[in-house]
Amino acid sequence: MSRVGVRCCRLTLALLLAWSASRLLLGGPALLPRADSPSDACTDAAGEEILRRLCGDFAAGLAAGDMCADLCVGGLVEYKRCLYYQSGKKVMEVRWRGRPVVLKSELENLSSYRPLGPLDYQDAAGDASPLDVVLRAAPEAEGDRDRDRDQDEEGGAGSPPKLRPSDRKIYTRAELTSLWSLLQQDEYAFLRVLQDLSAHVAKVVGSCGHFYAVEWLSAGHAWDRDVFSADGDEGEGGRGSRVHRIALSFLDMVRHFDDDFAHKVHLCDVKPENFAIRTDLTVVAIDVDMAFFQPKMEEMLDRECGGDDDCGFFDCASSCDLGARRCRRRRANTNLQVICQKIFGLWFSPTLLGAKAGLPLQVELQRAVRECSESGVGGGAGRDVHRRLFDILTRLLHEGGKSDEGRVPLNF
Repeated sequence: MSRVGVRCCRLTLALLLAWSASRLLLGGPALLPRADSPSDACTDAAGEEILRRLCGDFAAGLAAGDMCADLCVGGLVEYKRCLYYQSGKKVMEVRWRGRPVVLKSELENLSSYRPLGPLDYQDAAGDASPLDVVLRAAPEAEGDRDRDRDQDEEGGAGSPPKLRPSDRKIYTRAELTSLWSLLQQDEYAFLRVLQDLSAHVAKVVGSCGHFYAVEWLSAGHAWDRDVFSADGDEGEGGRGSRVHRIALSFLDMVRHFDDDFAHKVHLCDVKPENFAIRTDLTVVAIDVDMAFFQPKMEEMLDRECGGDDDCGFFDCASSCDLGARRCRRRRANTNLQVICQKIFGLWFSPTLLGAKAGLPLQVELQRAVRECSESGVGGGAGRDVHRRLFDILTRLLHEGGKSDEGRVPLNF
């Protein structure tokens, strides 16, 4: 890794200590960048022009990152195609040193992000380094008065971590500006917080300026073509076996997001294209713009309402307290319930299973999926349904060809 890459990596980890506590976990109001002018044409010409402007920022000393030199000087980043270019989000496929990766940014230009503010890079007042200023800026940008009060107390939950002497390095304006623009992006902050804590989120592999690169994985409709090929038998590595292994990985992801962190992770946009799988059939969340920890979820649900229809946020539902005319802060459905409704309900439906639908284990699985899809499967009931699904899928996996003769078309 280059010297800039090592420095940015060290800086990112320090920034995220403050950012994860103040923004993701405490659930402060989202820091929204200024909007670009609308431009929804997903064209190669537009994508290449965005990267040319990024390289202009790098040449001017405004942008930094471990991809910048390869992209702008070495010719080691090859633009391939535009993947998504709507509602402010820019997503492109590129090859970095021959490896396919996905470049993402919420806005086209580095200058469109909220600036960090003036910094004295030569003579920091007292013992405050530029990095100290960045750490202090994160909660200030949130505008959360309660968190500001916490900071007045020594060691309070909202206080930025004290830096070790080894962390007190001189960072360039480009490094600080680039990291600040990245941390204004919900998805980047979420992925970096969970980077070494979860196998179920996509890995960030590099960045340049306000663009970050994540690993390339097959998603959505590509699963049926790339992973569930018709070749091979229905045994250990066959198509039916793979369906069950992936379903089990979805269940593992649900348990992991529910239990393995200080706060639950809520997935509010569940659809095939937002998930991918690795070669070991691990399910990976690759688009987490609408994934939130519990405190943030409660804050987003807390709003005025005239009925339950006013209280949903995409796949995260709540209900309206008609007396108070406010949505209840607690989510009414669960990650498992939505996955059963929008993914398992399709995979294991009698229509797609055909003649196999009447087999005893398949009937049991369909019944469990229907129960899972119904409302009120949180708490103990949700754990019971999770255990039932896990048990049935494990038995189907072990039976292999006995109960899974034929191929299940995944209509992704």
